[in-house]
Amino acid sequence: MPTDKPVFSPLIIGIGGTARPQSTSERAVAEALSSAEKLDARIRLFDGDFVSRMPLYLPDRSHRTSDEIEFIDAVRRCDGVIVGTPGYHGSLSGPIKNMLDIIEDTARDERPYLEGRAFGCIVTAYGWQACGTTLVSLRMIAHALRAWPTPFGAAINTSSPPFNPDGTCIDEAVSKQLSIVAAQVVEFARFRHAGMAAAE
Repeated sequence: MPTDKPVFSPLIIGIGGTARPQSTSERAVAEALSSAEKLDARIRLFDGDFVSRMPLYLPDRSHRTSDEIEFIDAVRRCDGVIVGTPGYHGSLSGPIKNMLDIIEDTARDERPYLEGRAFGCIVTAYGWQACGTTLVSLRMIAHALRAWPTPFGAAINTSSPPFNPDGTCIDEAVSKQLSIVAAQVVEFARFRHAGMAAAE
């Protein structure tokens, strides 16, 4: 008797946050990952504390810290990523860019960079102009890393705080944006997995 195949549970990693604990960008990525988890994805968050303690990426430095090794290992295993950044002076923050730069360590892998994986973009900024320019920058970086930016990118104007102090999202429109990003990353991962399985 035929049985239903188990649902593929992709590993989605989230990268986001600042040195300020529970920053809006960190909360936004955590909210998106929560939505992905509800879709039966496995999740891993690299939060603001992790992002802030990462050393500056130096391509010629042979030694890697335990944090760097942990992050690159997760990148190699993941099926999709969700990246959240504040908009600083028209572009993404330095620490988030540093996290993305270290993915260069995978350049000589059989599956380099983020090839074949969806890249969900989330931007938080105090004003719409910085949201727009930073979202464009993040999408360009995704292309450079051979990832597939999701059709929808979340832009969150923090002039009206979207989260309660406990981290609960209180803005229905923001919550919907984040769930769309999560759903598109998970959906792409499942489509690709199904396609690869069919080709075997």
